[in-house]
Amino acid sequence: MTYRPIEEYGIVGDLHTVALVGTDGSIDWCCLPYFDSPSVFGAILDDKKGGYFKVSGVGEEVRRQLYHPDTNVLMTYFSSSDGVALLEDFMPIEGARVRGGRPHSPLIVRRVTGVSGTRRMRLECFPAFDYARRPHKVVRTETGTVFESEAGDRLGLYLPGQMEVQIYKGRVISEFDLRAGESVCVAVGLMDEADREPSQVSRDDSQRLFDETIKYWRRWLSRCTYRGRWREMVYRSVLTLKLLTFAPTGALVAAPTCSLPELVGGTRNWDYRYTWLRDAAFTLYGFMRVGLTEEAGQFMHWLEARTREITEGGTPEIMYRLDGGHTIREETLDHLDGYRGSRPVRVGNNAHHQLQLDIFGELMDSVYLYNKYGSPISYDLWTELRKLLDWVAANWSQPDEGIWEVRGGRQQFIFSKLMCWVALDRGLRLAEKRSFPASRELWLRERDAIYETIMARGWSPKRKAFVQYYDSDVLDAANLMMPLVFFMSPTDPRMLSTIDAVLKDLTSDSLVHRYDVSRAAADGLEGAEGSFSICTFWLVEALTRAGRTEEARFIFERMLGHSNHLGLYSEEIGSSGEALGNFPQAFTHLSVISAAFNLDRALGGGI
Repeated sequence: MTYRPIEEYGIVGDLHTVALVGTDGSIDWCCLPYFDSPSVFGAILDDKKGGYFKVSGVGEEVRRQLYHPDTNVLMTYFSSSDGVALLEDFMPIEGARVRGGRPHSPLIVRRVTGVSGTRRMRLECFPAFDYARRPHKVVRTETGTVFESEAGDRLGLYLPGQMEVQIYKGRVISEFDLRAGESVCVAVGLMDEADREPSQVSRDDSQRLFDETIKYWRRWLSRCTYRGRWREMVYRSVLTLKLLTFAPTGALVAAPTCSLPELVGGTRNWDYRYTWLRDAAFTLYGFMRVGLTEEAGQFMHWLEARTREITEGGTPEIMYRLDGGHTIREETLDHLDGYRGSRPVRVGNNAHHQLQLDIFGELMDSVYLYNKYGSPISYDLWTELRKLLDWVAANWSQPDEGIWEVRGGRQQFIFSKLMCWVALDRGLRLAEKRSFPASRELWLRERDAIYETIMARGWSPKRKAFVQYYDSDVLDAANLMMPLVFFMSPTDPRMLSTIDAVLKDLTSDSLVHRYDVSRAAADGLEGAEGSFSICTFWLVEALTRAGRTEEARFIFERMLGHSNHLGLYSEEIGSSGEALGNFPQAFTHLSVISAAFNLDRALGGGI
């Protein structure tokens, strides 16, 4: 195998985990049974040892990939002079129905159908349990094959009875001819101790599950209220955010992958398969913007549970496991080569120990908006939030690691101060709106002190812009958030000057870098990185609010062209337009929704 560009993948999922499917029909990343479980297919991090499950045409072919409209059911076409075949990949949302009603176990269904002519197809399944750390054996059964690791992990591959297979070096291989109108369905899923055979998925089963999955996604998406100019891109972003939601708790993963590099061959490789308070709070805002208040409510329940865990005088973690757990130990997998040699491969994330003061602002802003547009928050939640706001009032002046999670030591980051201002401001507004008891005088005094500090030490007369940390002259694209959170008028001369500075010094061909890595606060890492997609969308929103809608629209349309063929975004974009970083990233898709909503409204359209 060889590595595919990151942008040449689509995803399917069941609200517990996802699978990345390449344009060549290969599943090169899938963690079972959950997003943050060890990988079973991980070829995207090591094309030799990582494991994959490929269904594709044999010989020269043209491949096309798209989603069934308004769903997360993926179609991949394999075309040649001999014929055309269609591969449909999906994960039933209630896959347990195939397993007799036992606890949920994700199932990946792969149905390939002859469209025209006769197409020679090839199936190859080679799992690699526990990030390729556990060898396995293959056992042939009546309904397929079972891959069983030395530790007892069991993966069942259902195959039609008439399919001839070979077992070779831990993998199952089959080639078969597919004529127009014929179809073959295979499925793969974890097995428990009670399972003797892989789950059978007959032709009727596959059609029923397919129909139910299509109906589920279309019924869910019908609640989206966005009707603006960029409906198709907003819908794809909304569907992607839903795919990244963990149904049992309502938590949302920042991205479903780990260690996809911010620069190929570099060391900026992180595990994003957890719930960041920051990302989840912004996503709650995105869901509410387009009428999906049920998802916002699920997150609020998850959030309330996290606030109840905070000890006296403590603060919330910046990230959590999907089940709300706090243990996220970082380790390197030195036996894996990494995507195109990008090492180290990291799982877990030590940033969960960091102090990132901005999370309080994102948290309180989302709570404020939910109380306003969703449902009034409970008194019990308010009592916990009140404690956090008292802590912010007493501790906002501390240095921290900031939104970009630097590993080179704490700094007095302006964005962190900005979001502490947001936290206290939204707390005051919420207390006034609901007549909640609050430390009003304290919060008001400290909120105003933060404002004056930012204006005095966060503004650089030399750069004529707001900067990254106290008394510096280093730009940071995160400060584009100032008008978005109503800290500053979008037409204030200082804000307009900051926008112009970002356009001049951090923007290349309409793509915005978060900061200049050669001049910014030490982030403890070597090497460069791509442009940050969310920063580009922040620029779009800042320009929109400043009344510079033509500039905003031009950059927005350019950014739409940087999504992949399915409308999916990774964290970053490289110098040649390639996708970099973990994929797809929730933060970026949230910013698509927000920028589209506000720009469309400014242009005089949409809801």
